[in-house]
Amino acid sequence: MVRRLDVDGVPTLLAPTTGPMHAGLAFRVGLADEPLARRGITHLVEHLALHSFGMADYHYNGATGVEHTYFHMRGAEADIVTFLNGVCAGLQDLPMRRLEVEKEILRTEENGRGEGATDGLALWRHGARDYGMPAYPEWGLTGLTPDDLRAWVAHWFTRENAVLWIAGAEVPAGLRLTLPAGERRPAPRPSSALPVRPAYFHGPSNVVAWNAVVPRRPAASVFTGVLERALFRSLRQESGLSYTVQTDYDPRGDGTAVLTALADALPEKQDAVLGGFVDVLAAVRAGRIDPAEVTAVVNQRREDLAHAEEIGARLPGQAFNLLAGRPVQSAEEVLAELGAITPEDVAEVGRVAVEDGLLMTPGRTTADWAGYTAAPDSSPEAVPGTSYASLERPERRLIAGEHGVSAVDPESVTTVRFDACSAVLVWPDGARRFVGEDGIQVHIEPTLFGYGYAVVAALDSRVRPELRVAMPARDPSRIPSPRPPAGPVPAPGPARTGHGALITLLVVLILVVLACGGLGLLMGIASVVESEDRAYGIGVTVFSLGLAAGAAYGAYRLTKRLRAS
Repeated sequence: MVRRLDVDGVPTLLAPTTGPMHAGLAFRVGLADEPLARRGITHLVEHLALHSFGMADYHYNGATGVEHTYFHMRGAEADIVTFLNGVCAGLQDLPMRRLEVEKEILRTEENGRGEGATDGLALWRHGARDYGMPAYPEWGLTGLTPDDLRAWVAHWFTRENAVLWIAGAEVPAGLRLTLPAGERRPAPRPSSALPVRPAYFHGPSNVVAWNAVVPRRPAASVFTGVLERALFRSLRQESGLSYTVQTDYDPRGDGTAVLTALADALPEKQDAVLGGFVDVLAAVRAGRIDPAEVTAVVNQRREDLAHAEEIGARLPGQAFNLLAGRPVQSAEEVLAELGAITPEDVAEVGRVAVEDGLLMTPGRTTADWAGYTAAPDSSPEAVPGTSYASLERPERRLIAGEHGVSAVDPESVTTVRFDACSAVLVWPDGARRFVGEDGIQVHIEPTLFGYGYAVVAALDSRVRPELRVAMPARDPSRIPSPRPPAGPVPAPGPARTGHGALITLLVVLILVVLACGGLGLLMGIASVVESEDRAYGIGVTVFSLGLAAGAAYGAYRLTKRLRAS
């Protein structure tokens, strides 16, 4: 039976366990709360807070997830008190002397971790913000300062934004959670980079993956189990196409849950695995759910629940529920909900999930034949601005404008607008990478474009300083250098028109205004003074003044265009 308590202003969940005591302190902050330009800051805080423990005789750990960061320890009561008290003390006085060393440790950890099989799903669904953050490297580490970390801790690591759980008989004596006052921080609102669903995109050649966002409820959890059984039976047992088939149910604090499924594939079996995977989803969409499978999954969930309740393994999830403002349910309440699930409930979850689905196809395979729309990997249009030709590929151009930057070639257009920019990666040699909130990127190597360094300087002046991410210096051999151009470097100018041509045209228009305007005025005066050929004079006057007015309007528009560029 879970008891709700309060320890030093921190909501606390206490439940008995048959094994050793274990406890955890969770905060409602994770990767989804980090801006891309500060990616890695929560993980860095976690590492610094744990530094003082070094090599301990007891098992402890910290973890930074998508929505939560928590510190966990299993052992004797006295050790748990030492650990949790030390975590709180460490958060209030992070060892900043360790800052650069811990940054290097995190970089090494990331380098060894590699990319997850399903990371691309988060990026393509959400872009470079909130729930898309797990797909990105910890780019923000380099520029983080002690003041940045202190401000982050003061905002997120407070007693109102924390929950303590303890699997044991009582709260250990001497436990003191010395955390500052703050506010409960709700989970971020998930963004979307998908204009249409269901959608697909190309992924690694050795895996098919899929996810969907559905309302969070028990039937959705059961559906993931039913889906895994169906995929396993089709792709491994019956056809022998896959070895690893698995699904996952990940509840979120906003009342939704992410369902994920994947199956591995040999390169020569890509099409067959994709076809089998899509066939299973099509059956789900049609409502073909085997009641026996639902029963089997519900029974397995019951067994898992009983074991988790016995050893206190449900407490972390209950703590996360409490942080999200959701009720803390007893095992009996969860069992009652499981018992009420029907095959129709599971089938409804499946229909909703497939309609919202994002499919990662292996290699260059497609899924439009199955009713999936290709997720956008380019932008609908370029920004207006000055165009700069590539020194290597004349058909490729960089457009820099007041509102953003675009890379244009015959196949695609990629655009990042300054008001929807998540970060700008800044290399000391002048290279820049603009990352849009939708995940679209524009990379600029100033050595490969005419007037490249001047363009970079102009773009830097239009980017908010907090979006800049300092990148380490590159080896000179990795800085690209263009092949000698076949002809002179074209001067910059609005797309398809050089500055020189525009200025020449402007001069011509001004001359037309002066000549036609003067002629019109002279002929008008003459037609008033002399009565002979008055009609002819009036006609020439109207025609000349009309030409002058048209040329004047053209000169006005060209002047504005030149000033904008």
